[in-house]
Amino acid sequence: MAPAWTRIKQFEIDPAELESKIQSALGGATLAAFEESLSSSIKDIKPGSIVQAKVDSVDERTGTVVMDVGGKSEGQIPIAEFGEILPKMGETYEVYYEGLDDSDTAMLSKRRADRLRAWERVSGKYNEGDEIQGICTRKIKGGLLVDVEGVNVFLPASQVNLRRQHDIGDFLGEPVRARIIKIDTERMNIVVSRRKLLEEERQKQKEFLLSDIQDGQVRKGVVKNIADFGVFVDLGGIDGLLHITDMSWGRINHPSEMVKIDQEIEVVVLRVDQDRERIALGLKQRTASPWEGIEARYPVNSKHTGEVVNIMSYGAFVKLEDGVEGLVHISEMSWTKRINHPSEIVKVGDQVNVVVLEFNHAKQEISLGMKQAEMNPWDLVEQHYPIGTVIEGTVRNLTSYGAFVEIEEGIDGLLHVSDMSWTKKVTHPSEMVKKGDKLQCVVLSVDREKKRIALGKKQLHADPWLETIPANYHVGDLLSGYVTKITNFGAFVKLEDDLEGLLHISELSDSKVVNVEDVLKIGMKVEVRVIRVDVEERKIGLSFVHSDFEENEAVLKAAAEAPPAPVEGEAVPEAKPKKERKPKPEEAV
Repeated sequence: MAPAWTRIKQFEIDPAELESKIQSALGGATLAAFEESLSSSIKDIKPGSIVQAKVDSVDERTGTVVMDVGGKSEGQIPIAEFGEILPKMGETYEVYYEGLDDSDTAMLSKRRADRLRAWERVSGKYNEGDEIQGICTRKIKGGLLVDVEGVNVFLPASQVNLRRQHDIGDFLGEPVRARIIKIDTERMNIVVSRRKLLEEERQKQKEFLLSDIQDGQVRKGVVKNIADFGVFVDLGGIDGLLHITDMSWGRINHPSEMVKIDQEIEVVVLRVDQDRERIALGLKQRTASPWEGIEARYPVNSKHTGEVVNIMSYGAFVKLEDGVEGLVHISEMSWTKRINHPSEIVKVGDQVNVVVLEFNHAKQEISLGMKQAEMNPWDLVEQHYPIGTVIEGTVRNLTSYGAFVEIEEGIDGLLHVSDMSWTKKVTHPSEMVKKGDKLQCVVLSVDREKKRIALGKKQLHADPWLETIPANYHVGDLLSGYVTKITNFGAFVKLEDDLEGLLHISELSDSKVVNVEDVLKIGMKVEVRVIRVDVEERKIGLSFVHSDFEENEAVLKAAAEAPPAPVEGEAVPEAKPKKERKPKPEEAV
């Protein structure tokens, strides 16, 4: 501390005159004695201690309060540290003494003294694990500050609530209860957890709830979470699952269509699993099931109007009323149309007429039919297409055994290969017709139950085997024809259009022939003799005479130049380019 005499000189007062006045005021004491007395009073106060200070003056203009520490030293404290109550002269307060500044003024703080006293009071009153209560005052990085009896304690964001809090700022200004989890005396820091206290209380509620809850009870709960598959409802200590299928008797796409977060609802307890602490809840069970008395409202074979609510690859679901839906299978949509997907017939929202086909009470399913609500065109087929009727249709599809001919939309008739020609041996329908051909046929038979119509093409003409063929072909006749097909048992020879005879392998030569292709080639002209005319079997048997015709040279040459048929497992040889044939002298022009 600088000598008092030195400080007095700063005010430009005559030192002699001032000393005389001070001595007179001090009753003859010297200035040195006064300075020593002042210094000793300051030395009695240790920096970092809390002392009693008296209000010496209050200056609202500068916002400061002058405090007298021990009556011989002074310091200033901002009025703001006194709160809303303005201090008055002569009042005594506890202040924190930090020491002297460069101008030998005492550095004081009322706020810090208050905090130290509060810390001493709180740290002495509470221990780790104790419950405290305070007000959330400020949001800081990582959590909240809670004022507990004047001490700011730290509440981490992860310890604010049972579930992750979207915005912890919602707690500002609100009273909270928490559990002390850590007290750091050296750093004067306390960490608390509201979550731990809630978990303890929730565990007690859970134990009580599990001991009291039973199947069939109606309880109130609060929606805490919404998922695609259902809703979690807080029953007070434990969450129950309200599955989407138990929310409504009708169809809903998402639980959010019926409830929202923090909504209070009444639910029915469906099942309680005490071991796994799981509770299944129901909302729709609070009302009667629409399936009760369903058969009285929708008897089998009754006709109704419903709305298409969903379409799958196998059919469409039609709502008859809220909570009652039936399936129209794709096979029950049309009597005649060939449907690849239900969307070709209906779309969501369509109003359709349906007929109840059957019930499955165990699965709460109804089978519906759309086509049954209309006239079955197959019931009229016999009237529209009696046997013998000549129809004109389009070849829609080919199979190995025949061709399906569309007579009208959705109604096909089968033209079997055996009914395509009286004389030609048809092995595949593609030999006679192709897809998309328009042709005439005769109705041979109608099976309404099996939904089949048999058609015939050859029946448009008289059967040549009854008159023409027996009259034109006799045993012993010599005929010429062309080889059309070769088999392992012989060859078929074309005698005229759509008429073939069989040249059996045994009739090729007097000697035994192992391979027909060693003697004959397809397209070769041959002379044969008729050895059998079988009208009942509709067959003509032939015997080989010769094949000495000039036109066969080209057939034989082409067969010789053709690459050999590949043996199974061998690579196919690459074809060689043909050599240009030189003309014979007699062929020259």
